[in-house]
Amino acid sequence: MSAYEEYMRQLVQPMRDELVRAGFQELKTSEEVESFMESVQGTTFVFINSVCGCAAGLARPAATQAIFQSEKKPDHLVTVFAGQDREATAKMREYFVGIEPSSPSMALLKGKEVVHFIPRHEIEGNSMEAVMANIMNAFEAHCS
Repeated sequence: MSAYEEYMRQLVQPMRDELVRAGFQELKTSEEVESFMESVQGTTFVFINSVCGCAAGLARPAATQAIFQSEKKPDHLVTVFAGQDREATAKMREYFVGIEPSSPSMALLKGKEVVHFIPRHEIEGNSMEAVMANIMNAFEAHCS
C-alpha cells in the first residue's frame, strides 16, 4: 500500500465508522456486494458513501437520524464507499438499473428492485431535515 493509499484509508475511516455505528454493514468488495444482493430478501437501504462535504454535512447525518427516528425501518442497512471501494461500488450500481451513478446517494430496495432513490442533487443544497424527510417517507411507504 502506498503512502497516499494509507493516508486516504485513515482519512475516510471516521466516515465509514459513522455508518457502521448506525448499524450499516460495509460491503467492500464486488464479491461481498454480489453475495449480499443475490441472497437478500425484504427491504434494504443502500448508502453510497463519499468524502464530499455534502456526505459529511447532510447525507450521513440525515441517514443515521432517519434510521433512529423512523418507526418503519428497512430489514437491511448496507453501504459501499465510492472512490474507495471502487469494485464494490460499481457492482452495487449494476443493481440500480437505469439510474445515473451519484455519490453520495441512497437507495431503498425491495429485493433487488430500487423502489426509491435519492441522488446527490436531492441532497446537496437541501436541509438535513428535508433529506431526512425524504428517507423517512420512503421507509414509511415501503418498509414494514
